[in-house]
Amino acid sequence: MEEFDMSATPHIITPAQIQSKLTEALQAVFVEAKDMSDGCGAKFEILTVSPTFEGKSLLQRHRAVNAALAKELEHIHAITLKCLTPTQWDETKKCQPDT
Repeated sequence: MEEFDMSATPHIITPAQIQSKLTEALQAVFVEAKDMSDGCGAKFEILTVSPTFEGKSLLQRHRAVNAALAKELEHIHAITLKCLTPTQWDETKKCQPDT
């Protein structure tokens, strides 16, 4: 009988895993990860709000998120990142109508 190879099974990443990892790694004050892949955990939109982004370029912010999620990115096929400082986040919220 052939053994089942567990490494061959797909590794599903959850929004909660991403939120936890970024909150810890980047001292994020807010993280929203949306699974845009119908539950297979391969495509995400991620909003990260962190004071560690202060004074950093957009590229530096994205690199910080990518570094924090290095292991997860081995299983994610696509991500869309939005990386804001708390001040930028507050300004963004002021511009949005109440729902």
